Amino acid sequence: MNKRINIPELEPAAFKALLGLEDYIRSCGLSDRHLELIKIRASQINGCAYCIDLHTSDALKKGMEARHIFLLDAWAEADVFDDPEKVILAMTEEITMISESGLTDKTYDDARQYFDEHYVAKIIMAVVTINSWNRIAISTKKVPD
Repeated sequence: MNKRINIPELEPAAFKALLGLEDYIRSCGLSDRHLELIKIRASQINGCAYCIDLHTSDALKKGMEARHIFLLDAWAEADVFDDPEKVILAMTEEITMISESGLTDKTYDDARQYFDEHYVAKIIMAVVTINSWNRIAISTKKVPD
């Protein structure tokens, strides 16, 4: 694979700004489990091998069962995810694939049944953030170590 640019070296201010958003997401009150589900699922959709590798490892270290990771791509049919998790995964898919239908009213309304406005906003920001990281990793051809 051809080596590509190193954004942290070339544009450190931009990279630092995105790291600031990542720091916020990690400390904003989203549960570790919710955050890792978002990061893994968006990375699967985007086909980001680097992020899938990183976040599945993180999820296992944080105590997520391997079975949940294995079934994540089929979350809608799997009975290992509770209803709030399924809403988060639906939000992740709809926001990641924004050009298809966006975040639908149904999914948004379902989210509001389980989460307050602040938590919904944090979910959206987490999805936006991992999609940014996925796009950087894929564009620069970053691969797992």
